[in-house]
Amino acid sequence: MEIGAGTTIVKEGNETILKISCFGDPYFAPLEESELFMAKVIYRILQYGHVDRVQLVERRVFEYDAAQTQMLVEIAEIIKYIKASKDLYRPYQIGRRALADFIPDAFKFVYKLVGDTLARDPAGAYVELVRRIRREEIEAEKEGRPEFAQAKRYYVKNILSVIKGMFDRATIFRVAGAELEGLKEGDRSLYRKLFKPLVRPNFTFTRLMAEYPKDGESIDSYKVRGADVTIFRIKNDVRPLYHIMPPEFKLSEMEFTILDEARNVLLKHEPTSEEFMDMEKIRAGIHDVSLDLIREGAGRHGYEMKHSDMERVAEILARETVGYGILELILADPKIQDVTINSPPGVNPIYILHSDFEDCQTNVVPTREEVESWAARLRLQSGRPLDQSNPVLDTSVVLPGSRARVAAITRSLSPYGLAFAFRRHRDDPWTLPLFIKNRMINPLGAGLLSFFADGARTLLVAGTRSSGKTSLLGALMLEIMRKYRVITVEDTLELPVQSLIKLNYNIQSLKVQSAITSLTTELSATDGIRASLRLGDSCLIVGEVRGKETVALYEAMRVGALANMVAGTIHGDSPYGVYDRVVNDLKVPPTSFKATDVIVVANPIRTADGLHRVRRVVQIAEVRKHWETDPLKEKGFINLMDYDAKTDELQPTKELTEGESEVISSIASRVKEWVGNFDAVWENIMLRASIKKKIVELSEASGNRAILEAPFVVRSNDVFHIFSEQVKGELGALDSKEIYSRWEEWAKAAAKGGV
Repeated sequence: MEIGAGTTIVKEGNETILKISCFGDPYFAPLEESELFMAKVIYRILQYGHVDRVQLVERRVFEYDAAQTQMLVEIAEIIKYIKASKDLYRPYQIGRRALADFIPDAFKFVYKLVGDTLARDPAGAYVELVRRIRREEIEAEKEGRPEFAQAKRYYVKNILSVIKGMFDRATIFRVAGAELEGLKEGDRSLYRKLFKPLVRPNFTFTRLMAEYPKDGESIDSYKVRGADVTIFRIKNDVRPLYHIMPPEFKLSEMEFTILDEARNVLLKHEPTSEEFMDMEKIRAGIHDVSLDLIREGAGRHGYEMKHSDMERVAEILARETVGYGILELILADPKIQDVTINSPPGVNPIYILHSDFEDCQTNVVPTREEVESWAARLRLQSGRPLDQSNPVLDTSVVLPGSRARVAAITRSLSPYGLAFAFRRHRDDPWTLPLFIKNRMINPLGAGLLSFFADGARTLLVAGTRSSGKTSLLGALMLEIMRKYRVITVEDTLELPVQSLIKLNYNIQSLKVQSAITSLTTELSATDGIRASLRLGDSCLIVGEVRGKETVALYEAMRVGALANMVAGTIHGDSPYGVYDRVVNDLKVPPTSFKATDVIVVANPIRTADGLHRVRRVVQIAEVRKHWETDPLKEKGFINLMDYDAKTDELQPTKELTEGESEVISSIASRVKEWVGNFDAVWENIMLRASIKKKIVELSEASGNRAILEAPFVVRSNDVFHIFSEQVKGELGALDSKEIYSRWEEWAKAAAKGGV
């Protein structure tokens, strides 16, 4: 709705936004800096009525939130009331004679205060009013003429004091408090403290608080793809602030002009839904076109730009036109684990889970237009619906520098509209040495899990949400020898399949119907698992066990238990919790559940102060086969390793160290050198543990973190198997000391040569 030249009223959900276009105005400045624009905003509010937010739109958009806008609304309401109040303008009379030589000066002050000063400089108006009241009170005491003294007292009591009462109730004056004293005319320092707009370029919908918090202490800072990230500890707040300043907020005025011109050309071409299906291709095309447009624009304006600057602006254009805007930069931060965006859009900041500082609030507030554009992209790219009939969308996104699982919800499930939860996956797969480095597991636990992976066991990784289940399962996939085929079954792609393909794994990914949607064009998870059994001899990895497909999974586990590794993740905080979920909730027969060999439980552990969480593997248990009805009562679960809070790591149980594990005995029964020889088996487990531990030590000693990553770890596993075969051929036995000696010599040389 237009209410004046360049002024529009926009409805956004339940909010009313006053948008004032300032293009071409030579005097434009944010209202905290400009008397002219403060007055302009207040008079526009006076013209329209109540508004919830104010936007000043120029090359950058300055947006004032609800609390700041309310201060302006209250000033407008005071002006409106005073102008309409006849009582405040009724002349003081003695009999029938007005005090002609007093009234003009008295009411001239009120006219000026209300008609001019209050709108452009409310604090200055307050100070003027207080001074006038004091002056009139003093003059009334000194006035020798009784009728004039009485007039002045009337003026103070019935006019000036009434206006001051209105001022005193207004938020802006209550917040300013003592700072009003001694304020000089034209001093805008108070407004700079009271008004801190969210600022963004006019080509992006994102709103952010650009200024650093005045009560914040910087505790870390780094860069992410050209963006400046600073972490602040805020006084009296248990949650740190994640402050990000993207490169588009640091462009020069000419770069803004060139970018805006290029953007206007790009907007004439709207990608089709088919084009959006191949984001990598469309992104590359937009980037190339943007480079050409920027080069032409710079030449047209006679502005000299380096190629690196052109690349930077082209990247911004691609991100802001066909990408996910500032969300891409947040997800590109390797320290980010989770990103949540709550409804209603435009009200709440983005929240993140940071690997170093845990739960943080950000300085970014996405708008309704922005979250709607994200939802549209997710629908197009996933091919899945998101509407009131299908209010949940579970999918994944691959962005420059990151990939993430996304859960999006909307009405009717979310009463206030769109909301998102992004689970960021590590750029490269997690490895067991990385988990040792982070203390999620110790070397012995890693060696034992590596032994189970090589032993072709059926294994479930259990835990609560955000416990690291999928990451741990991905690390175990790297322990599968590359000569074996692997098939993954997922409804939302989270496992590091692309990374394993690059590492030359023989791997096939199957994407099945989401457990929370009913899209008929996708194969059900049950049919997907059954199809995997027809795709040849393979290890089977199921991203998450949570629905009817569990019955089919256990069919696969019973078929494949003695041939290949079968593994998956499941929600549960203990082995019995897994049994209860699988048997009682998912209706798998108890006899079928016995196909599970090993349950690994990973859970977040809270520190004593309650402020921090650390991820730990807290239990490695085997499922025995002798029980009939209740594995808990009949000792069907035997712990091989248990978490010790005092040492903050897993400790082996006597069942493990004394050779009482039936799963280990079953693996040993298929290896000639291990049959009936637990000492040889234990040596192999300890050998694997020593290798994982040494990788961490080599990384720390050399400062080469790449040694902990998947390429080196996979090569290390290959070399371990090759040396094992060589030593067995040469010595007739798997001599652990000789294998380790040869491996260590290789590892040291490989670490020095770089990875």
